[in-house]
Amino acid sequence: MDRTPLPLRQLALPALVVLALAWLVTTAVAFDQGALAQLATSAMRDQGGALHELFHDARHLLGVPCH
Repeated sequence: MDRTPLPLRQLALPALVVLALAWLVTTAVAFDQGALAQLATSAMRDQGGALHELFHDARHLLGVPCH
């Protein structure tokens, strides 16, 4: 088995991409209050606002106050 370590330069870009995506998702769920999902939520209104409820429950899961 070849156990040559990966250079940190090869891990830097994927790590930054993952961190940026995690930050965007956390910001959207915790602080956006549904503005990003407005179009999809309006389209799904006949189904009881499932997307809104998903984001609402995700806020509670993250411990972010929303009431």
